[in-house]
Amino acid sequence: MDLQSRKIEFIQEFLKLQSEEAISRLEKLLKKEKKNVVEEEFKPMTKKELNKRIDQSESDFEKNRFKKTSELLSNYQ
Repeated sequence: MDLQSRKIEFIQEFLKLQSEEAISRLEKLLKKEKKNVVEEEFKPMTKKELNKRIDQSESDFEKNRFKKTSELLSNYQ
């Protein structure tokens, strides 16, 4: 069963629930899962990763691989 079908089946079963307690538990689980996803997406860089990015940025600048602010802004005006 593909993901879309599983979601639809889950929603159909959820709509059949009559227990407020069960719905509350599922709401808490969903909030917790959403929070975990957000935290995973926004993990802070390690010092090593930051230094590597800085080194790469400085190298790009020295090799003239960058755009001026005015160039970027012109794309959105």
